[in-house]
Amino acid sequence: MKIYEGLEIIDLGLYIKDYKALVISDLQIGLEESLTKEGFFIPKLQFELIKKRLSSIFNKIKPDKLIINGDLKHEFGFINKQEWKETIQIIDFIAENCKEIIIIKGNHDVILEPITNKRNISLVDYYKMEHICILHGHRIVLDSLNSKILIIGHEHPAISLKEGAKIEKYKCFLKGYYDDKILIVMPSFNMLSEGSDIMKGETLSPYLAQNLFDFEVYIAEDKVYKFGKIKNLK
Repeated sequence: MKIYEGLEIIDLGLYIKDYKALVISDLQIGLEESLTKEGFFIPKLQFELIKKRLSSIFNKIKPDKLIINGDLKHEFGFINKQEWKETIQIIDFIAENCKEIIIIKGNHDVILEPITNKRNISLVDYYKMEHICILHGHRIVLDSLNSKILIIGHEHPAISLKEGAKIEKYKCFLKGYYDDKILIVMPSFNMLSEGSDIMKGETLSPYLAQNLFDFEVYIAEDKVYKFGKIKNLK
């Protein structure tokens, strides 16, 4: 589904047609091992789920370039065993399907270079393609303000929908404005977490420190559903 001119939602990814570039965000590989250390037993299934979801996207489109918009791994200050193994594996899998990989550094990617250096992939703070700037979104990047379209992650947006006593949460894309810039917020590609409910009005990104009532919601499930503006869902 088209979310803006030249930008198409495909599953949990955003495809920039003119550049044959696919953007995904917030994989947070290694989350299971981190939770296990905290006393929660979580089967290590996320790698296969991510790979399966990416395979489905690659069956629909053939991007030349894949951009990971921050938080490839989960741990902040070190690299756990799962991260060492699975981040390399996912990078290798992507490399089999794309000519180029770009990784934007997120707030969880404090120590990522030892992994990316093994595959000669450079980390960048943001990535620009003419009028588009892709950045993680955990802090304001002044150079992003020269762009017409901003694409961020970090927020893990989701929306809860109620039917009778039943409430279900769905990952979603958001489209609105930051000043006079088109702002698109991407959902997490992490399959273990549904995300943060935007209806509760609590946000993480400084780009979203504003009234979100006029932001449009696109739910990404078996297909993409356009749900209209947040103010009409309350």
